[in-house]
Amino acid sequence: MRRSWIKTKSSCDRGSRRRASQSPHLKLYDGRVIKFPAVMGVLNVTPDSFSDGGRYLEADRAVEHALAMEAAGADLIDVGGESSRPAGASEIPVEIELARVRPVLARLGKRLRVPISIDTRRAEVARVALESGAAIINDITALEHDCEMAALAARAKCAVVLMHMRGGLANHIEFARYRDVVREVVEYLEARARFAAGAGVVRSRIILDPGLGFAKTAQHNLKLLAALPDLCALGYPVLVGASRKSFVARIAGAGERELEFGTAAANALAVAAGASIVRVHDAGAAVAVVAMAAAMAGRDQRFRRNA
Repeated sequence: MRRSWIKTKSSCDRGSRRRASQSPHLKLYDGRVIKFPAVMGVLNVTPDSFSDGGRYLEADRAVEHALAMEAAGADLIDVGGESSRPAGASEIPVEIELARVRPVLARLGKRLRVPISIDTRRAEVARVALESGAAIINDITALEHDCEMAALAARAKCAVVLMHMRGGLANHIEFARYRDVVREVVEYLEARARFAAGAGVVRSRIILDPGLGFAKTAQHNLKLLAALPDLCALGYPVLVGASRKSFVARIAGAGERELEFGTAAANALAVAAGASIVRVHDAGAAVAVVAMAAAMAGRDQRFRRNA
């Protein structure tokens, strides 16, 4: 049996957890298949996101960037119109979020070959995205913010990303207090997955995200990365979003090269630990990192070693 890449106290304590098998791919309602491990390219259509705020606010530039990420090998594109950066983020009216994403989604739905994910907490925005061809809802509140989101996802038969966070957009860092961060995050996501399935979301299309940086300190993030096998053991695909986050800058450095290399290290270890999707700003670099990490971990069918 292959051993976990890191053993932590929490993962040893839960060594008896039943290991559920993960599918090597995600089959969407339209028949398209996302093979794991996959790269999700980030497209922030906002003026204030922490890494690239304002860069792709104009629709033409946003579409061009999405097509460039697809050409670089991204397996899906995640479009978001509301910033959730750790400091200073605030809620915006739904009309503004729609005005940002609607023209981009309308054009991408006709040009992108890879699936589109909509990064939103709001059912109205998700509905518009799904009507424009999106196949995944990426909800940072795990379907808790909008009581209509779960029913919408069930009707659409789309995939859903359920992320762990606490508090709101402006104050979630104030809630970074845990007795056992790994246990609490795993138990929360397991409960939200049960809720989603109970609401009619197709179980095989539920994806879990530990929410690195959301109500988490740097140490919390590192503990969650080290204990990813515990989350993967639930049997759902796991998405990891470490790209360019403040804990990466704190450890590796805040320069462009340091952020790129620090993110690459986090993504490689996440894939080796079982993550199915990495969410990134630099798609080209991530594609190479994921391919190499998957081959080394025995997750690439082309390079599987004989048992």
